[in-house]
Amino acid sequence: MKLHLLLCAFFFSALHAAEPFLEKSAVFPPGMNGIARYRIPGIVVTTKGTVLAYSEARKNNSSDWGEIEIHLRRSTDGGKTWEAGKHIAHHGARLEGNPRKKEGGEREQTVNNPVAIVDRETGTIEFLYCINYARCYSIRSTDDGLTWSAPVDITATFEPFRRHYDWKVIATGPGHGIQMKSGRLVVPIWLAYGKEGDHKPSAAATIYSDDHGKTWKAGDLCLPNEGDLGNPNETMIAELSDGRVMLVARSVSQANRKLITTSADGATGWSKPVFHDQLWEPVCMASIVSHPSKPGTLLFSNPHRLPLDKDGKEVPAGRGKRENLCIKLSRDDGKTWPVNKVLDPGKAAYSDLAVLPDGTVLCLYEAESSIDCARFNLEWVTQ
Repeated sequence: MKLHLLLCAFFFSALHAAEPFLEKSAVFPPGMNGIARYRIPGIVVTTKGTVLAYSEARKNNSSDWGEIEIHLRRSTDGGKTWEAGKHIAHHGARLEGNPRKKEGGEREQTVNNPVAIVDRETGTIEFLYCINYARCYSIRSTDDGLTWSAPVDITATFEPFRRHYDWKVIATGPGHGIQMKSGRLVVPIWLAYGKEGDHKPSAAATIYSDDHGKTWKAGDLCLPNEGDLGNPNETMIAELSDGRVMLVARSVSQANRKLITTSADGATGWSKPVFHDQLWEPVCMASIVSHPSKPGTLLFSNPHRLPLDKDGKEVPAGRGKRENLCIKLSRDDGKTWPVNKVLDPGKAAYSDLAVLPDGTVLCLYEAESSIDCARFNLEWVTQ
């Protein structure tokens, strides 16, 4: 009788186990709305379950500098279909000036590095972005991304970092920020202090808000450009099961691995940065997100490539190819990453992750020429 009950329970659970699935759609194809190339993806899910996908709309080419806007698309069916794209930033007075261009740059406005943060307590979406890598602005939506407030200049937030580096360049994210269980909003940032417009040498930190985005403050510099760290910059963020905040940063290091540091409050007391051997670094922005299925579950996305010489040996401080985008899974707050699943074996670069209320994972990523959204479940990752 017991065997019969066990067999029935087994078959019942097998019948009701979710089938693995993977679906993809093009969200920001080149040419849409007259844009030559969309880059730098970000994605969040609002408290109402609406998906907001956003990116830099690079009007004339794929360069980091040029005439660039921030565009957003909404989805109310979990990322299956998408509303028309909207230009959401910048709608304030134009700030022109591209120092990387000999002619015509004085008439260009580069709006860059968009970051959304969902406030679970108010339902508001806070949204930060920069202009010409020199000023930072905040806008807000109280209607699930349909409309946005006038921009507020929050560049003064970055001034405390000058005691470390006399920065010429500032950038938020890119990707998304988080709200901690305490209610604090935290956004990773990076800054560069070389020649005007240069993105290196660089260092990384966080800014935070304890009043639902009304004001922002600078945290401690957590990833200085010292020793073996190698110009830390584009950084992703997640809250761990014990409430700590973990940063995973890009750098150009001898180790060819992502940098890890943690903090109890997302702003101060950062741990000594270490390289994680399982998180390969092709010198490319990656993403990380917590999954509600089980405490300590994290997902990570990044091109899984290392720089190799003609004999197949790893090249220290090299640059791996931006291809073979993979999803990694950790069940122990990022200590180990035993699962690595290929999402796109072709050319692929920047990515951002979000999770729907039903546990479905969304990965908005740069494919060969467009920004695509992949929908999948944990069963697909572990299949």
